Amino acid sequence: MKRLLSPLVTLALLGSAHAQQPFKLILTATEPQIRKGEVKEERILKSWALPAAGVKASKKYSKVSSTFTPVLDKIEKTLKARVPKPAVFRNVGGSWVAKGQTGWVFDRDATKANLLKAIKAGKGSAQVAYKRVTPTRSVEVLAKRGVLWHVAAGTSSYAGSPDFREKNVLVGASKLDNFFIAPGHEFNFNEEIGQIDASTGFVKGFVISGGTLTKEDGGGICQVSTTIFRALYQAGLPITERHEHSHRVSYYDPVGFEATVYAPSKNLRMKNDTGAHLFVQASWDTAADTLRFDVFGANTGRQVSISKPVITDFKPPASPSYSPDDRVAPGGRRLLDQPMQGMTSVLTRTIKVAGKVVGKDTLKSVYKPWGAVYGVSPGDNRLN
Repeated sequence: MKRLLSPLVTLALLGSAHAQQPFKLILTATEPQIRKGEVKEERILKSWALPAAGVKASKKYSKVSSTFTPVLDKIEKTLKARVPKPAVFRNVGGSWVAKGQTGWVFDRDATKANLLKAIKAGKGSAQVAYKRVTPTRSVEVLAKRGVLWHVAAGTSSYAGSPDFREKNVLVGASKLDNFFIAPGHEFNFNEEIGQIDASTGFVKGFVISGGTLTKEDGGGICQVSTTIFRALYQAGLPITERHEHSHRVSYYDPVGFEATVYAPSKNLRMKNDTGAHLFVQASWDTAADTLRFDVFGANTGRQVSISKPVITDFKPPASPSYSPDDRVAPGGRRLLDQPMQGMTSVLTRTIKVAGKVVGKDTLKSVYKPWGAVYGVSPGDNRLN
């Protein structure tokens, strides 16, 4: 048979269990996040137990016991490690969520005052006192500027790029990571990317010049301009300046869905006509050799579709050309670029809102024939 305890015994046991509960210092905080177009608060709760002997001594002598010092030191270390982090969007389970991180600065004196007051009042816990340090680009800033939704994305592959080209692609992309385009403002690629030379992290790479390939600082930067162009074009933004390469480059297929730049003569410019700020993030996968730009902003209701390229007017490749390459032995040659036919590509963009077509435009690219480019030893007669 089970023995039932009397109510008095039960109450005594509960009281004993309660008396054994350690006194705790508790930190409560909230951190905002943007999820599905709304700002929501995420609750944060942390606690630290204090030694019972210290609680007893603090109550007896009406001052905070020195036995609490190790715990207070631990709390300070924990809070100090939490530094402000700017808000960014991340894809979580297929849904875009914006999170930042508020920094915490421990207020030891105020915490000790809270602690002593709670102990003297016979309470079982006290609040940790701290100051919040908000990052410059917080969730609140994103929300205030209307940046609540994922608007569009653009991707490209730089697979097969030599090391120097990959270096320039990643340096260039990093300079366009986490920036705003104000409503009514014109995105200016050359202005946003800044100076392209060794002082800003770029290295020499191949560029198209004089009907062949030569090496200049930033060779490969068009991978960056092409990818961000795709994202902004998919967002439905109007083009104010855009150029295709002189010949088809396989890095930028689908044919014609690209944007070349060469400061100061060639630029990429597009206008933010969404009525709210746009926020652009860059990301890359060095294992898959892919680059991506994501655009965030207001929910404009735009549905943007881009057709496959319609390619016409084919022309045979041009004669080969030669470029100096100190990796090649005298008399030898090394293939640097494949020959390409001349052609014309046209893509069509259709923009709908609530099922109704509100905009339609074409992206036309005319490519000249291109011959194979071979690297040869400097001083080779074929360079003349």
